[in-house]
This record gives sequence, structure tokens and C-alpha cells, in this order.
Amino acid sequence: MGEHLSPAPAVAACAEAERIEELEPEPEPEEPLPMAPEDHWKVLFDQFDPGNTGYISTGKFRSLLESHGSELDPHKREVLLALADSHSDGHICYQDFVNLMSNKRSNSFRQAILQGNRRLCSKALLEEKGLSLSQRLIRHVAYETLPREIDRKWYYDSYTCCPPPWFMIAITLLEIAFFLYNGVALDQFVLQVTHPHYLKNALVYHPQLRAQAWRYLTYIFMHAGIEHLGLNVVLQLLVGVPLEMVHGAARIGFVYVAGVVAGSLAVSVADMTAPVVGSSGGVYALVSAHLANIVMNWSGMECQFKLLRMAVALICMSMEFGRAVWLRFHPSAYPPCPHPSFVAHLGGVAVGITLGVVVLRNYEQRLQDQSLWWIFVAMYAVFVLFAVFWNIFAYGLLDLRLPPPP
Repeated sequence: MGEHLSPAPAVAACAEAERIEELEPEPEPEEPLPMAPEDHWKVLFDQFDPGNTGYISTGKFRSLLESHGSELDPHKREVLLALADSHSDGHICYQDFVNLMSNKRSNSFRQAILQGNRRLCSKALLEEKGLSLSQRLIRHVAYETLPREIDRKWYYDSYTCCPPPWFMIAITLLEIAFFLYNGVALDQFVLQVTHPHYLKNALVYHPQLRAQAWRYLTYIFMHAGIEHLGLNVVLQLLVGVPLEMVHGAARIGFVYVAGVVAGSLAVSVADMTAPVVGSSGGVYALVSAHLANIVMNWSGMECQFKLLRMAVALICMSMEFGRAVWLRFHPSAYPPCPHPSFVAHLGGVAVGITLGVVVLRNYEQRLQDQSLWWIFVAMYAVFVLFAVFWNIFAYGLLDLRLPPPP
């Protein structure tokens, strides 16, 4: 009866566990994973759409922008507010909201740009004071290439110089390097094309060596002389670099390479006995696209002295084209092979006023959403296929006497 009873085993185990738990440090709370940008906008959208309808009213959209507007550049905020005022049904769907806030290239983005352009009442970029040198450069590029003020403001706020316009700069440096190397090897820099060994270079397109497919592209690294290289380099840097800063390396690189390939294929079809050298196909694609874009948006383009500068550009292009025509029919330095053809210039122009114009007219918009883009892509593909078959069969069927290989 008087014996001391020991605690039950379960009670003892529980007490022991409590003592151990007191000794162990409490685990630190796990940090939440960082949210993706779309998740961030989803959280904001859901705050104004508690019923998960997928839509918010334009009034709530304005409230959201006013409360979170500090996360956006001021000019982007103007565009989005203009879009909020433009919806006749009074609602904005979630996908449009995410595309706009995430700066995605989409039709809804273009809609915002167009609506904002009609409703924008704030001062123009040219009227803003106190800009740094880099900001003035970006503003200058915007006015050189974009016809709408709201596009210019959006680009001005969005451009970060990351990545820089590397494509046009890299192509230009490679062309200069190959020219200097070839000049030292031939001991001739002016009218290199007249040197008897000029065509022996493995980069030149030659009709007898047309089966070597790389020559349809690598001929851009060979130039007829320093006068030929000089004008192409100037046009590439003055026109190509600003266009790449605005539209990106992928789009401008595509137009440039498409012009280069179209140039060599055009020569193989229309001037079958002539070789090809120089980057004029790509250069003329970019310059003709830029000039056509200016003409088509004449009232909106506010670049200084645009008429005079267009005249100067056309004169330079005409002089270069005239030089190429003269050289083609000048007595050859390596008969019976003629001097390089001028038809590549025309191939570049054809690409510029078709594919190039569509690219330049659709800043920050998905090209695959444009029916005109697919029409011109199909035309280009048909031309390439036609030229390939022409090179395979036509030379033999026409019994054409080609110059001997170099």
C-alpha cells in the first residue's frame, strides 16, 4: 500500500522527449522561393479579381497601376493607362494584362501602343531636359528609326544596351580584317579585284564552284577594293547599328543574311557567268528597308533633315551601284571570267522592301502574327528553291560556257 509507484513508461518517454526538444534549436523558417515575373503579376491580378473570372474592370486596372506604378517606367505607365481608357467593354483579360506588364511582343502590346499613341498628351521626348549623353544617344536612335512617339518613349525606357548591337559590329570587323589580310597577301588595296589571283580565294562566289554552298554567304568578306569596303562599312554602321539597337540582333541579322543569300542566288540566276564579292546584298537590304520605312511613315518620322539625308543615302547607293555596273563591264583582268556582278545589289533591295519593311514596321510585335510576314517569307522560300533547282539543272540545259575555275 505505502509503496512509491513509478510513472508509466509512456509518461516517462513523453517527459524525456520534451527535455530533448528543449535542447534542440528550433529550425529556421524556410525562405520562400523567388516568384517568376508572371507569378508576381498573377498575384496582383488576383487581388483585383477575387472571383477568378479572368477579367478585371478598367477602373480596377487603373487602381492597380496607380498603386504599383513605381515598378514601371513612366512612359510605359502612360501606355497602359491609355489602354485602360480604350476598352469599350470595360474589362481587361488576364493574358493581355500579363503580356503588357511583362513587355511581351504580342497583338495586345501593339493595341496598347496604338491606343496610347492616340491619347498621349504629355510632352515629347525631345522636350525633356537634363538628359545624360547616353540618354541623348538612345533618344536620337529612337527618333531615327521609330515613327510613333509612344514607340519612341517605350524604347527609350526599355533599352538597356544589354546585349549591345554586336551583330553589325562583328560583321564589320570581320570584313575589315579579311580585307586587310587579303590586301597584304596580294600587295594591293585599291581595286583588289583586278589582281590576277584575286578569284583564287576560297570565300569568293564563282559560277564554276557554285556547288560549294558556303560561297553563297562567305563572299561578303571579299571586297573589290578599299573604295567598295569603305562605303559598305559606313552604311552598315550608320544604318545597321541603330536598327539593331531598336529591333535586336535576331531580326536585323535575319534581314541582312537574307539579303546576302538573295544577292548571290540572284547572280547565279540572272548573271550566270559572273563571280560575286562584297556585302552589298546585306547592306542594300537594310538601307532600302530603312528608307522605305521612312517614306511610308513620312509624317511620323521626326529625324532631322530627313529629306536631305535620304537624298544623300540614295546618291551614295546610286554611286556604289554605278561603280559595280562599270566594273562588271570593264575589260577583265582574268579573261574569260568577267569582273564581279552587280545583280547582288538588286537582290538585297528586293529583300529590304519586302521582309525588311515588315520587320521595321512591327517594333515590339510578334512577326508570326502578321499575315504579310508569312506571305513574304513564302515568296522568299519559293525564290530560294527556284534558284537551287536553277543551279542544278539550268546550267547544263542551256549549254552555257562558263569561265574556267580560278
